[in-house]
Amino acid sequence: MHTSASLAACAAALLATLPAVHAGLYAKSSPVLQVTGQTYNRLVEKSNHTTIVEFFAPWCGHCQNLKPSYEKAARNLAGLAHVAAVDCDDDANKPLCGRMGVQGFPTLKIVRPAKVAGRTPVVEDYQGPRTATGIVEAVLGHLNNHVQTVTDKNADAFLAGEGPKALLFTDKGTVSPLLKSIAIDYLGVLAVGQIRNKEAATVAKFNVETFPTLVLFPGGDQDPIVYDGGAFKREPIVEFLSRVAAPNPDPAPSTADKKKDNHAKSKAKTSSKKAKKDEASSTTDDAETETSSTATEESATATDEQTAPVIVESALPIPTIHTAEKLHKECLHAKAHTCVLAFVPASDAADKADAEAAGQHQALDNLAALAHKHAQSNRHLFPFFVVPTSNPAAASVLEALGLTVGDGEVQLVAVNARRGWWRHYEAADGENKYSHEALESWIDAIRMGEGEKKKLPEELVVAVEAETEAPSEPVSETVSEAVPEATPEATPEAASEDEAEATPASSATESSADATESVSEAATESAKAEEIKHEEL
Repeated sequence: MHTSASLAACAAALLATLPAVHAGLYAKSSPVLQVTGQTYNRLVEKSNHTTIVEFFAPWCGHCQNLKPSYEKAARNLAGLAHVAAVDCDDDANKPLCGRMGVQGFPTLKIVRPAKVAGRTPVVEDYQGPRTATGIVEAVLGHLNNHVQTVTDKNADAFLAGEGPKALLFTDKGTVSPLLKSIAIDYLGVLAVGQIRNKEAATVAKFNVETFPTLVLFPGGDQDPIVYDGGAFKREPIVEFLSRVAAPNPDPAPSTADKKKDNHAKSKAKTSSKKAKKDEASSTTDDAETETSSTATEESATATDEQTAPVIVESALPIPTIHTAEKLHKECLHAKAHTCVLAFVPASDAADKADAEAAGQHQALDNLAALAHKHAQSNRHLFPFFVVPTSNPAAASVLEALGLTVGDGEVQLVAVNARRGWWRHYEAADGENKYSHEALESWIDAIRMGEGEKKKLPEELVVAVEAETEAPSEPVSETVSEAVPEATPEATPEAASEDEAEATPASSATESSADATESVSEAATESAKAEEIKHEEL
């Protein structure tokens, strides 16, 4: 008896020491929002904010490898977007995973609210790198922009009316993710606008001398209030705006809830008018109305739960490199392979005439489509990056290559720092200059090692320092993190430019270098905060 009891106690102790793999991948304290089949509709589909959702299984090795980067992305996106996860190994969640078209783990999907209230959100597959940086950049690129562009011409119209407004005076042409998220929080409650420092009349009218400056217009005859909360961070800004309006609850109330609230308000307004009528008649009318409201609520709720998502197989925007360090790390160090860089003006293209910026938009859209096409086919393709002229390294690179970037323009170059060459995209001006076919031909020529190459100026290539650091985790785990499970092996592709020139020995060396670079990136990410500057306006 004592022996049996001892064995049972030992077995229990042993089981207690084993990792609770099947109990779930993310702890309750995790920054990742844990969603189930029952809460998905309320927390994701009805949210005003963009959400990236990971569909995982606790036993999946790639899911476990992704966890640190995914949680880091969640911390970086806090207050800007939601980072959620669904356990598809849970029987209760399997219908949701099936409805979302999940076929392997981990599967990442970006859910973006429809721009028109009440419509079904748009769902897109995330095909980017399985790193915190890649996830953050992709999600920020999918934030809905409800910030109004204000100029001297339309400033009076924007400020007209009784409702409260917030206007950011800035020297930047683009809208920051932080301001976009605040506009989403106050959608329909407080209008949010942004005006450039070059709009001299409006700037002078409100005596704005420093940028950025946030001004709150309470509405009516009340004087405007200038934000003086110090740093332009989310919490103090929301507290400042809450003086005149409270942000929307998130997730937003369902249609049925809104109808119920409206019904209650309607009853309160009309009750005093009916006080002199027969009490029995009034009670009967209220009962009939309440029954109708309840039926409407149940119908609306059922419709919400049965609405199928709109899954769009579309391309994600090309990631943007904002810092010199990131540009050197990705494309301009001594062991860097081929990159395609799209240099664009720092100012927002929307400030220019559509005709001027049309070529730029067409080039970036078609490059994104090409990257998406190769990702969908599981074919390797060198990375594409957008480099605005505000990047501290952009001017020196363009000068060394003898290029300039005018308003609304784009300069496309392919660089291979390891082999010391670069190529410039040159095509005849016209509406087809940046067509999908023209860009694909250029990309294919680079892949096949065809066409003229120019010598890359040596001063643009920096020495490799980060790669000499000891990796923070095993190579195999870092490399496997970027490979989704249950995905077919990549289809062999026509020899790329690098592959065409490499010998078997050099190919092995390149593979080792690639692995080292991946480890270095992971180590760098774990050692410092994201380089994306989304915290401030």
